Amino acid sequence: MGDPEHIVALRREVPRDPGPELWLVVRAERLDWGEPAYAELLAQAERWRAAGNPLAGVQVDFDSATLRLGTYAQFLRDLRQRLPDDLKLSATGLMDWTTGAAGDDLAALAEVLDEVVVQTYQGRSTVPGYEAYLPSLERLEVPYKVGLVEGGEWQEPDWLPGDPEFRGYVIFLTSR
Repeated sequence: MGDPEHIVALRREVPRDPGPELWLVVRAERLDWGEPAYAELLAQAERWRAAGNPLAGVQVDFDSATLRLGTYAQFLRDLRQRLPDDLKLSATGLMDWTTGAAGDDLAALAEVLDEVVVQTYQGRSTVPGYEAYLPSLERLEVPYKVGLVEGGEWQEPDWLPGDPEFRGYVIFLTSR
């Protein structure tokens, strides 16, 4: 979303998938959304539902700098207030959020998000040394999934399946 007034749909058609649940993912390049952009997002969510899709929620894919997480949390709080009560709110997260963010900023995210998908990759490759970031996920205090890139490296730490906030994996597909 490069224009604060409009959302550009990356799918030409509304999906028709009776699967267990779908998330409407919005790639945001900026946080100064105008009212038309919010209206378009909500209309798109309604179209997905009208097509019979089991829409779980909206996920925002925005690469917020760790030192700007407080501003991002404010944006997400505003978005949360606009969403219907039965839709969840998720965000993709950078691994360094949990190692470098202020506790207040992480708490602000936890107040508004139902889950975070922590990205262990950049582009089409796994981030080197991802293992060093994973133990700090305990600071997140919100349910999370680990985002893996298709064909990337991954070695599950022994402790991860036992973490009560861990909810599984999301595989980001690449067009090879």
